[in-house]
Amino acid sequence: MAMNLLYAQAGGMTAVINASAAGVLAEARAQGPRVGKVLAARRGILGILAESFHDCGGIDLDALAATPGGIFGSCRFTMPTEAEQPALYERLFAVLDAHHIDALLYNGGNGSLEVVVKISASARRRGYPLICVGIPKTIDNDIEGCDCCPGYGSAAKYLATSMREVCRDLASMTSRKGRVFVMEVMGRNVGWLAAATALAARDPDEAPHIVLCPETPFDEAALLARAEIQLSRLGYCAITVAEGIRHANGSPVMARSRGDGHMRFGGAGGEIARLLSETFDCHRHYAAPDYLQRSAAHWVSAVDHAQALAVGRAAVNYALAGRDGMLAAIRRLGDDPYRWDIAPVEAASVANLERRLPLSFITGDGMQISETGRRYLAPLIAGEQPVSCSGGLPVHCASKLPRLASRLPAYSGWAEDVILTAS
Repeated sequence: MAMNLLYAQAGGMTAVINASAAGVLAEARAQGPRVGKVLAARRGILGILAESFHDCGGIDLDALAATPGGIFGSCRFTMPTEAEQPALYERLFAVLDAHHIDALLYNGGNGSLEVVVKISASARRRGYPLICVGIPKTIDNDIEGCDCCPGYGSAAKYLATSMREVCRDLASMTSRKGRVFVMEVMGRNVGWLAAATALAARDPDEAPHIVLCPETPFDEAALLARAEIQLSRLGYCAITVAEGIRHANGSPVMARSRGDGHMRFGGAGGEIARLLSETFDCHRHYAAPDYLQRSAAHWVSAVDHAQALAVGRAAVNYALAGRDGMLAAIRRLGDDPYRWDIAPVEAASVANLERRLPLSFITGDGMQISETGRRYLAPLIAGEQPVSCSGGLPVHCASKLPRLASRLPAYSGWAEDVILTAS
């Protein structure tokens, strides 16, 4: 009997998450009669609860794979346990049953793997024939069990390129007062994105001259000493700051409470720029790429793109093979030349864990990325993807997808307000 698949996207977006979606659809089509219908949920798990589905039959896969963001929409949702919210699970399986879904392919980061684990466990307890497979993605590169995560290589390529281009600008604009440039990148707890900017420098004179990651305590005196050397030598100093850098006591350099028990990070780079400007009486410039770093599909890493497609294809094959509760993880086979493949990892063994930047990737003074780190990073940004343009701008798969008709009454349970208001 043909297997019906349901695909969904969750968490923050990347420049290649739709390439993983394209990989799923390409492999499903290649499997012919082994795969029946392929649906996509609108906004992840919330879309499943709301029975908000799209039929993926007519999507142009080339255009889809070249489009940033999540064409099916995303959500951030902490999945409760079945004991905490039994009605939510009843609704979930009622929807899956109504659409005869045999496999759920969930494309997301650490928290999304927890969704895979919980739904898989609930299905087994119920005796419901459902295969759950995790498809990794995150620009943070922090999923355990994966050598790297789809989305990271492209964000890394964009940030390293931006830093190299800024260096050319800075070198053109030196003055007697001197200049500092600080770029603040995403990374609340991990420094993978900050580390990637080190690839921009081919010698000590090239930016970034300093890279600050959350894995090592922020040392103000050491920063000022290193910046002073660069300003006196070059007349300028370029610095990468991960948004989540912390003092030695663990407190963030810059964060504020969101009022829900969590912290909102952002502004550490501006604080560093202010500190240097006031200390050395120099010009300061500060940039926070924010969403730009994760949505730059015009400058995607070809390696990242290929890996994003591959994990999507592998997820379909895992589903067809009955490999429930697995994550389609990227495995590094060699560095020179760079070789990789996809291997199954039990989602339960890595869900909600956070893979930090190894200390061996950071120099002993905590101010730069080591040669070991550079060797790991370099292959992930290799290669470029062709970009189709119209009117001077990239062409995206941005057409509105029709929603399938609901087969169940509207959900009026615990998560109704969340479904209606989640972005």
